[in-house]
Amino acid sequence: MKQFFHFLFRSSTAAFSSGTIWLVSFFPLDQPFLYSSGYALGGGGLVYLTMKGITSRRFLKQNQLTRKEYLYIKKNLEEASKKISRLRKSLLQVRTIGSIKQNIEIIRVVNKIYSITKNEPKRFYLVEPFFYSHLDSMVEISEKYAFLAAQPKKNAELNISLSETRRTIEELAETLEKDLYDVLATDLDHLHFELDVAKLTIDKTNKK
Repeated sequence: MKQFFHFLFRSSTAAFSSGTIWLVSFFPLDQPFLYSSGYALGGGGLVYLTMKGITSRRFLKQNQLTRKEYLYIKKNLEEASKKISRLRKSLLQVRTIGSIKQNIEIIRVVNKIYSITKNEPKRFYLVEPFFYSHLDSMVEISEKYAFLAAQPKKNAELNISLSETRRTIEELAETLEKDLYDVLATDLDHLHFELDVAKLTIDKTNKK
């Protein structure tokens, strides 16, 4: 959402600059229409790119990342987005009463990890195993489970495979919850610190 507002602000500023340049070029400076339009487009583009560069540098500085690191993280996020779409599709195909609630929770946890990392890319390093291993495993297992569960006729061997696969999904779900805790670790530490400070303040107030 923040990126959208930045884009909107840059576009609006660039459009306003283009309009101003065109008016100044065409009327006071008496330039031909095509020249004025060219100056306007060039000036607006320059304003847009300059603002984008400033915003990008500020963003990287806030997240304590180099441009190379950010591009690497961005690539992993793009790949993760595709995997999450596959995961969502496979989990929503399985509609047994016992699995619906857990499947929804898995999707919620995965989306939360992704959105937090997208908004604050530096947190990527707190949860690298999620992007390198855990998400891949969950996608592959869930797709296999959805395929097996969709078979019209199930024998004893297939039911055993389904049960084992479901247990694996449950174990992976616990791993994903730990990943979510890891990505939130700094927030939790900060919260605990604030609580300790608040308790000390309350104790001092009560002793007066």
